[in-house]
Amino acid sequence: MLAESLAGLVQRPGRSLLTMLGTILGVGAFVTVLGFTSTATGQISASFSTLQASTVTVNDVEPTEGQIPTVNFPKDSDQRIERLNGVRAAGVWWPAPLHSPTIATRPLPPSEGGSNGMTVFAASPGALNALEPTLSTGTLYNEFHQRRGEPVCVLGSGAARVLGITRLDNRPVVFVNSTAYAVVGVVSDVQRMPESLLGVIIPTSTALKAFGPPVDHPAQMIIHTRLGAARLIAHQAPIALRPDNPRLLTAVPPPDPHSLRDAVNTSLSGLFLLLALICLVIGAVGIANTTLVAILERTGEIGLRRSLGARPRHIAVQFLTESTALGTLGGLIGTGIGVTVVVAVALLQEWTAVLDPVTVLPAPLVGSVVGLLAGLYPALRAARIEPLDALRQ
Repeated sequence: MLAESLAGLVQRPGRSLLTMLGTILGVGAFVTVLGFTSTATGQISASFSTLQASTVTVNDVEPTEGQIPTVNFPKDSDQRIERLNGVRAAGVWWPAPLHSPTIATRPLPPSEGGSNGMTVFAASPGALNALEPTLSTGTLYNEFHQRRGEPVCVLGSGAARVLGITRLDNRPVVFVNSTAYAVVGVVSDVQRMPESLLGVIIPTSTALKAFGPPVDHPAQMIIHTRLGAARLIAHQAPIALRPDNPRLLTAVPPPDPHSLRDAVNTSLSGLFLLLALICLVIGAVGIANTTLVAILERTGEIGLRRSLGARPRHIAVQFLTESTALGTLGGLIGTGIGVTVVVAVALLQEWTAVLDPVTVLPAPLVGSVVGLLAGLYPALRAARIEPLDALRQ
């Protein structure tokens, strides 16, 4: 029976190949989807941002309506958090509560000045260190400036460019609303809080004396942790900062890389498996249609076989075998194409190709099942053909 079925397929190789095309595409898409999902998952795990995985933020509660704005972080916040095991640097920062400030290298009246897109940030020395800045010139202010509320500032590279400050040997000064701040350093790059590159950064103690507590944007602490310690630090930080009332502060840990990987995995699988199923349905329709056409073309052959003693089940099994063979061949070819595509793309992207044998090896069986299901109706229809009616045609 298998030999007869294969002979029937080989007699019309072009039509058999076109019939298999839907199954080839479906199974190929199926294997490609699973391969890409596994490969992308591995790539996400390998390249998960160590920067994001080592950053914790602690937010101050927003004041309720009618409540006087305040900072719920204690004065020694930096030291309290840096004493925790796993913390590299930590500090408090907020945008200064200034509306349309005048920022320039000389005192200007409000009508003539402007911020030119620059922002004044209040940041403790620990917060500056947590940004992991790269200094182009000068130095960062320290605990001495913080403790005394000194009028000093550090400029981001963008702000320095706007103000035209490229060197510090002439002791430049920046005026914020006519108040002078000595520039002690210029930062060319930061690993965290990139908006600070277009800002004038002053100590938090200085900002509190000059502008008061934050209004529109509550204070926030940024914590640079060692890898693997972020979630523990996020749990400990509010208690270490405010043991009397930890609920005044909310810690935000980095996203769990496993959860992120699973979410991406689910999204990719759901989208592409749907496309693979559509291709498989198209392949099943193609096989069913071709098998029906073959039955009409071979009605005489069916009648001859029946008259020579073939029973209905023999006819049904023959056409069912043909459709299953088409599906199996399509599954084999599609699996080969899918594996090739995954490996080729991984090589081009310099990734590590990940192919799970548990899902790839049974893939040709998917084509067999599609061919089997697609051939059920045509096979049953062929089995119902009576020998006399077939020979008359």
